[in-house]
Amino acid sequence: MRTRTKSQSPSTRSQVPHDGATSSDRKPWTLLVLLSVPQFMVILDATVVNVALPSIGRKLGFAAADLQWVVSAYVLMTGGLMLLGGRSADLLGRRPVFLTGLFLFTVSSLASGLAPTPAALVASRACQGIGAALLSPAALAIITATYTGAQRTTALGTWGALAGGGGAAGVLVGGMLTTWLGWRSIFFINVPIGLIAALLALRMLPASSQVTKSLRGLDLPGALSLVSGLALLVYAIRESTTQGWGSASTLALLALAGSLLGVFAAVERRARRPLVPTTIWRVRSLVSSATVMLGVTGVLVATFFLGSLFLQRVLNATPLETGLEFLPLVVVTGIAAHVGGRLLTRFGARAVVVGGLSLIAAGNLLLSGAGTRAAYATDLLPGFALIGFGVGLTFVAISVTAMSEIAPEQAGVASGLMTTGHELGAAFGVSLVSAVALGSGASGFVSGYGQGAVAGAILAAALALIALVAVPKFRPLTAAQVAIH
Repeated sequence: MRTRTKSQSPSTRSQVPHDGATSSDRKPWTLLVLLSVPQFMVILDATVVNVALPSIGRKLGFAAADLQWVVSAYVLMTGGLMLLGGRSADLLGRRPVFLTGLFLFTVSSLASGLAPTPAALVASRACQGIGAALLSPAALAIITATYTGAQRTTALGTWGALAGGGGAAGVLVGGMLTTWLGWRSIFFINVPIGLIAALLALRMLPASSQVTKSLRGLDLPGALSLVSGLALLVYAIRESTTQGWGSASTLALLALAGSLLGVFAAVERRARRPLVPTTIWRVRSLVSSATVMLGVTGVLVATFFLGSLFLQRVLNATPLETGLEFLPLVVVTGIAAHVGGRLLTRFGARAVVVGGLSLIAAGNLLLSGAGTRAAYATDLLPGFALIGFGVGLTFVAISVTAMSEIAPEQAGVASGLMTTGHELGAAFGVSLVSAVALGSGASGFVSGYGQGAVAGAILAAALALIALVAVPKFRPLTAAQVAIH
């Protein structure tokens, strides 16, 4: 039996997709670390600025209404262009797209740290988002093409844990760096990491093969109309907090955003190579997972956004204290990600996702009861812990399930769809929940915080119902089962 396995190993290696693939002698888990670290940076940068926003606003002279674009410019460009990035990886090669995205992300991080004005910072953050939109789907496509069987389950589970853990860790890292080194350091930290990752990638990633090397297959009009429509939609939601949902300006912005998104749909129907091929929309495991990803990320990032305000405004916490008080959420997310991988092989994706979303809903309900005399240990920590555990379970399950029926040649666009859901969830989650919390007529921020938490609970419960119907009962094989087969 052992002799047979050895004799077949060379041919098995030769059949592994060569674009981003590695053989056993290339230490594939080292490659996973290489691809995961930049992804952690991409996810971290969606939340790392939350705690630093007050300092950024004071130092650069931001108008209060404009400060949110430090976050929104990044996540909108990342989410809006992620599908284009995934398509680019499939057409132009995963290695060159990964390296281009890493270079742009690193240079833009340096520019963000050096930004002298509000406009310069917002522009560099948008460029960071473009780099992330290339980097993230290319890295996930390489992972999908490299690992098979139980190794793929572990690799994608690690990737999913980064999606939750990176967002959670951003608040902690942001608080520490802002307190000790100033707000510019939250951007400068990406530069040495990006340079090291680029040098290693040049050595470890093999050259791409069987790609077109042509830009003609990229749907640039579709990407432009999508980004424009999403940006206007987020702006309209933000405006509703001050102008009201029924105001003429809000309604006009919503109508214009809807028109641009309609243009995107029309362009996609006529494009020779749309951002998302029609066959992808028929893959139930991917579409349901991307939907859950969007909603869960929205709830998670909204928890950081409103929680940071509550801790600093109501409990008078410093930025560093705020980051440390989110640490249990980060730790619990990592524990749940480990547990979730095992539960997935035993109970299947649907059960794990529904269970995780139920915990997130329960955690938000606990947070909704926090009042002016709230204590962190009794009124916030239990809710944070439940949300963190639920996020860890959910992210791991949907990350593995999403790619379970995807062919290697479509890995780029599929990963682009998943990461699009993650980044757009961050943009819309903060916008919608903050609109409820700050624009609902609540008497004071504390009441608004409670209503925002209730909105998060309702969204998580709705997602659980969707998952109960749409997420398949996918159960990946364990390492022992793979050996038997």
